[in-house]
Amino acid sequence: MSRFNRLDFKGVKTYSIKERYSKVQIEDFAAPLKNSDSIETFLNSLPNILIGKDFKEFIERFREAITQQNTIIMMLGAHVIKCGLSPLIIAMLKKGIISHLAMNGACVIHDVEIANWGVTSEDVAVGLQNGSFGMAKETAAFINDCIKENRINSKGYGEVIGEKILAENAPNVDLSLLATCIKHDVPVSIHPAFGTEIIHQHPGIDGEAFGQKSLIDFEVFTHSLSKLKKGSIVLNIGSAVILPEVFLKALTVVRNLQHPAFKFYTATFDMVKHYRPTENVQIRPTMGGGKGYYFIGHHEIMIPLLAALVSD
Repeated sequence: MSRFNRLDFKGVKTYSIKERYSKVQIEDFAAPLKNSDSIETFLNSLPNILIGKDFKEFIERFREAITQQNTIIMMLGAHVIKCGLSPLIIAMLKKGIISHLAMNGACVIHDVEIANWGVTSEDVAVGLQNGSFGMAKETAAFINDCIKENRINSKGYGEVIGEKILAENAPNVDLSLLATCIKHDVPVSIHPAFGTEIIHQHPGIDGEAFGQKSLIDFEVFTHSLSKLKKGSIVLNIGSAVILPEVFLKALTVVRNLQHPAFKFYTATFDMVKHYRPTENVQIRPTMGGGKGYYFIGHHEIMIPLLAALVSD
């Protein structure tokens, strides 16, 4: 006989599974696909469970925003450009899907290099050893000189760089996000952090002009956020810190000035889940209505999927 006492289960109460609420039902299961099936069939085949359900719901919200011509803000981190996804975003810009494109400062560097020389993304580890990292003279000269040349006008950072790419008819101008925004009159804003970009390492940087152009772009971005309303969309793709922080401050200004920027939908697409996009994009801005989403996956897979599902 065991030395330990045991609880007697004879009095346990049970009930029928037919009376129980169940979170998973077979009607929500995924459906197999054939090679010839359409992208729409693929979307409908996703399980109506957890993130599969969220993704289908967000695509529906996104499509409604396009149909109703609601404001759609896209915020980008530079890795998106390095993954070769500019053509997809450019196609969305040309179709009028995106109302405003906001980017961090590194996006400018990659966009300028692609437009002018068709290459970007150096080997940081190698360049760091001998102090050559970020020291490509043409990239820094193109951007820094443009900012200095425009220091006395009222144009912002993104506007002057995009105009220069267009004016010089860069060899790959059709792959430039900045040039496309200018050509199609889509507001574009750059949100840099001083000391985080390779152009800041060069003697040609004009800190005063750089700060002035960056402030103008913050005001341009804030103006676009003032157009947010019920059913609008805010996308954060690949920015873990800068743009979630900028977005929160700009939205505060908008609401402080009594613009009814509430009940919109936000979505972050990134490779891992981060604190600031969770709080500053998904949760806090939608507390007054709307909903925030977070989708995790490699940009080079998730963004083509997103673009394919909303571009028609």
